[in-house]
Amino acid sequence: MPSLRNIVRARLRDFCGAHDEAIAGTASIELAIIAPVLVLALICTFDLGLGIYRSMQVEQAAQAGAEYAIARGYSVDGVTKSVANATSFAGITADPAPFQFCGCATASGVSAISCSQSCPDGTGAGTYVTVSAQGTYNTFIPYPMFPNAYTFAAQSTVRTQ
Repeated sequence: MPSLRNIVRARLRDFCGAHDEAIAGTASIELAIIAPVLVLALICTFDLGLGIYRSMQVEQAAQAGAEYAIARGYSVDGVTKSVANATSFAGITADPAPFQFCGCATASGVSAISCSQSCPDGTGAGTYVTVSAQGTYNTFIPYPMFPNAYTFAAQSTVRTQ
């Protein structure tokens, strides 16, 4: 008569599947096939996320340059340095250069006019600054259907007076 100990061991062995080495070998082969696909998907997801983050950094740099013009006045060098130093992404430049112009606010944006002219509603022309930022992002791995580099651009226009 088998002992209770041997019965429990046999039941545990059956439950855990320790008797079927074929199943363990199949699982290893499946893991070997799917693991590279999962790693590639993880790398591609990380690459896409970093590209989106770089795009947001370019937008933030343009906004930082516009905020500089509001707080400290229009200075091409100051705004350009503010754009370049706004984020940790070293590849951001103020391209094209920031510029100041006079204009009138409309429903569709700002229409440029001479500083001595009045707006259609009778108010004086406002002084505006447009700041542009540009940065290039290079992907980690080359993708067959997509370019290896993306250039992100952002623009911010603010009224300073």
